[in-house]
Amino acid sequence: MLKNVLKLFWVSIALVVVSCAPKAVEIPSFEGRDFREAFSAREAVSSIDTVFSIAFEKQDSERKGDGALTISRTGDMSLRIYSLGFLAMELTSQDGVVKSSPRVDRSKTYLLTEGLKDCLFWWDMKDYTVEDTPECFVLREGERTLWIDKKTLLPVRQKILFDIDKELNIYYEAPRKADGLWYQSKIRIELSRYLVRLTVKKISFRA
Repeated sequence: MLKNVLKLFWVSIALVVVSCAPKAVEIPSFEGRDFREAFSAREAVSSIDTVFSIAFEKQDSERKGDGALTISRTGDMSLRIYSLGFLAMELTSQDGVVKSSPRVDRSKTYLLTEGLKDCLFWWDMKDYTVEDTPECFVLREGERTLWIDKKTLLPVRQKILFDIDKELNIYYEAPRKADGLWYQSKIRIELSRYLVRLTVKKISFRA
């Protein structure tokens, strides 16, 4: 009797563990298809709303918080960063005019405006050249280079050069799906001495 009770107990524990474990996301393979299909599927997207957790690292310090962002394809945006439930930073960009509280330096402003726009609207490229490698399509447009994985047709990396000697690097992982579109839910952005890690909690693509 005791043996059967213990057996049922461990079976129950196992079922709880399995039910609480993160569900694996099955990513369809698009291998052999043109990356322009991914671009075409996103052409109608004019703005993105997202809620995310953020870790901001600078040298030996790290700050964590949560953020809410609305950003358009033109670069107009509204960004709020919260720490411990309090508003820690607010930034807006309208027709190229950027306002932030508190004020941030030039590099950080670029990271939070142009960097985030190119990061999220990664498919917004026009006059590019294409290099076909075994694992990726490599697209180059001016000072911007984008790596698209052949199997998922999602970005795995971007590199953007600006101010002659500065380089913005963006790395993507952890595909998820929302509004019928696949996206990368974990993003690492590196610029000079800054490192930003984003984990998307919720995202919406709007026409």
